[in-house]
Amino acid sequence: MEMDKSYNPKSFEERIYSEWERGGYFSADTHSGKKPYCIVIPPPNITGSLHMGHALNHTIQDALIRFKRMQGYSALWLPGTDHASIATEVKIVEKLRAEGLSKERLGREEFLKRAWEWKDAYGGRIIGQMKKLGDSCDWDRLAFTMDDRLSRAVKDVFIKLYGKGLIYKGSRIINWCPECKTALSDAEVDHITKDGSLWHIKYPLTDGGGFVTVATTRPETMLGDTAVAVNPDDKRYQKLIGKTLNLPLTDRIIPVIADGYVDKAFGTGAVKITPAHDPNDFEVGARHGLPGIRIMDDGGVINASGKYFGMERFAARKSIVADLAEAGLLVKIEPHTNNVGHCYRCHKVIEPIVSEQWFVKMESLAAPAATAVTNGDVRFTPGRFSKIYLHWLNHIRDWCISRQLWWGHRIPAYYCADCGETVVAADRPCKCPKCGGARFEQDGDVLDTWFSSALWPFSTLGYPDETEDIKFFFPTNTLVTAQDIIFFWVARMIFSSLEFTGEIPFKDIVINGIVRDAQGRKMSKSLGNGIDPLELIDAYGADALRFSLLFGSMGKDMRFSAEKVELDRPFINKIWNASRYVLTNLEGAELSPIEELKLTRGDKWILHKLNDTVKRVTRLMEKFELGKALDAVYSFAWQDFCDWYIEMSKPSLYAGDKAVKNAALSVLSYVLKDVLKLLHPFIPFVTEEIYSYFAVGEKIITAAYPVYRADLRFTKDCKQINTVLEIIRQIRAERLGRGVPQSKRTNLYICPAGNAKVLESALPYIEKLGMGISATIVKTKPDMQVVTVIAPYCEVYLPLGELVDKDKETARLKKEVETAEAELKRAVGKLSNPGFTQKAPAALLEEERAKVTKYTELLQKLNTEIEKLK
Repeated sequence: MEMDKSYNPKSFEERIYSEWERGGYFSADTHSGKKPYCIVIPPPNITGSLHMGHALNHTIQDALIRFKRMQGYSALWLPGTDHASIATEVKIVEKLRAEGLSKERLGREEFLKRAWEWKDAYGGRIIGQMKKLGDSCDWDRLAFTMDDRLSRAVKDVFIKLYGKGLIYKGSRIINWCPECKTALSDAEVDHITKDGSLWHIKYPLTDGGGFVTVATTRPETMLGDTAVAVNPDDKRYQKLIGKTLNLPLTDRIIPVIADGYVDKAFGTGAVKITPAHDPNDFEVGARHGLPGIRIMDDGGVINASGKYFGMERFAARKSIVADLAEAGLLVKIEPHTNNVGHCYRCHKVIEPIVSEQWFVKMESLAAPAATAVTNGDVRFTPGRFSKIYLHWLNHIRDWCISRQLWWGHRIPAYYCADCGETVVAADRPCKCPKCGGARFEQDGDVLDTWFSSALWPFSTLGYPDETEDIKFFFPTNTLVTAQDIIFFWVARMIFSSLEFTGEIPFKDIVINGIVRDAQGRKMSKSLGNGIDPLELIDAYGADALRFSLLFGSMGKDMRFSAEKVELDRPFINKIWNASRYVLTNLEGAELSPIEELKLTRGDKWILHKLNDTVKRVTRLMEKFELGKALDAVYSFAWQDFCDWYIEMSKPSLYAGDKAVKNAALSVLSYVLKDVLKLLHPFIPFVTEEIYSYFAVGEKIITAAYPVYRADLRFTKDCKQINTVLEIIRQIRAERLGRGVPQSKRTNLYICPAGNAKVLESALPYIEKLGMGISATIVKTKPDMQVVTVIAPYCEVYLPLGELVDKDKETARLKKEVETAEAELKRAVGKLSNPGFTQKAPAALLEEERAKVTKYTELLQKLNTEIEKLK
């Protein structure tokens, strides 16, 4: 078998993935006798396609799972997709609209039929894209958040939480999206800083004694005001507490109340209280027994009777402000920067409203989840992300879990048509426990998508049943996810797992950074700066993309571009070409185990360096520092193996002694195979392809990962070769500085500063790698014109006549002399000019004096070099 001359990923990536799938190499066995290792994938939405964030996140997960698989674990990477209630319903509604239909006209049953058809048609698209990237998931265990098994888990959890009194239905202030027409949890609201206004409005006292001026950022909500509040310690307003006000633009009267919530320094120190449209006002209203008046419908349209009825909320704002100004009640408008809540899905401004919804009581669930991190049971990498997690849990409010949608897990609550009794059950009840009635209507809402996602680590393994998978793989080991869903998902998985299994869902949480564009901006459709990973895979191959993504990836945002992949791809070419070189020389060779070989000092050096690299890379992989691990393999493979050892081994390969050649090839083959194994988790396709030529019939995906070997420590030999390599570097630097072509070789004369034995044994290396015709040990400097190289433990003499063409070198040096003389003349001229020296800053004068010294010394050196050439 012969490798292709050049690296062409299109010729093998698809074939290799098919071989892995057909061979069952991704399958994890609960009865293998191996230790378990499990990662559950953050399930991508069925509406989605692979983007750069997925590519980074999946590459990290795949590298970890391949690493553990090679270490001998029964490694399960459990894949799946999320039904994504809001996102999917929006897609289907858009499709219906294009057909001239609406979901209401279609009806719930027919709509859900269409939704499942859409899921079957498009939901698997991202799975095919994941395979292109090389994801080694156990596809036989592919899960979906709405499949029968996971739906049963969702019902089980809902019923148990309800039974414990931790789920309740009630009217509370919630986040409402007028565009999606559904409730949102606090975690689903993006707060964006915006430049707005602060309106100062007069509220007349009913006794005619003046006004109370309030400041608000949302004047349209004043239609629902039921009080004005002041701080009880604010002396400006103490006499007004208990009095009443005429609510502007309405015929209602509202009280002035005192509450410590009011910030005396904000605005005027008096604030309007709208319990039905502000979460803080809702709490104030509850304390003071104030009514909540909702003044908008679900679409954000004013539904309070009067002039503004039927107006869109922001149109009503303009009209109300104009009417206040006309009535002389608008004192002033100030610029004001405010954090405005937006729907995370459609990005429209949300509206806080009082609504009857289903909630989960969070206090008793959040406390153990916080403790799991503070006591070290669950660890974040990087550790700083634990602060985000704990801050959210420590300031958590009850979780609104109902959504006014049709696509999703329908809430398992049934209402008796005869008496109104609520029955929570997995299936429709046959008989009302209160009145004996048999007619029931199921709650029309569905659960928040994150409710089912919160159960993902254990529902995918079989919960609530005691399956083989859950007994073997749970708790799982590692979660790799993005920082923006720490509270959406991570915290909820931890408290759900603790509540329903009594165990943490995973030990380690690895947070990957955000992939940004070359300018550091977040990739987005609006900016048009997104990069399609599938296009990069098509152009450069999956391995090149994976390689580029992993450098500096762990927990840090990274700048990324197609040019970066282009620049990183040569490393894979280097590995390909080095492997092809070794393979070419292996024909007819008789390889022996390393333990049976008589090793040269160069062999010992590369084996020692390999051993150290294995130890370091393994340690870094265990610490989830994948970028550093890849860099360590990269440095060893490119510099130590390809640039140095392959060249070192050539004298042995071409010496004509078969035993010597076989020994060199045995070491080359051993090191190369370990390099491929170390690289496999990062660049799996090319390593599998190359490995197939060196280990016919074997697969690198299940090969044993290299381990540190105490018998391959050759510290003394390694130090000696490092010294030799430094000598070679100094020779190369001297040649480079003189512009000597690599093809031009010279005699090398080496004068040791002490013991010559080490240098004598290394002469073949110095000669080969130092571009020598020969390398000779001498006791004194040769009697000829030479260039002296000062190196560790010796001086190396290079015959000048062999290095350069004297006439050309003389001409080059004279040109440098002309340049140096011109610079010296310019600097001396400046320092001789009183107009310059009297006005110039001290630093500039010192800079010119330094130039005089610099160019004077350079001229002396150049003239000396010219004299040597005569």
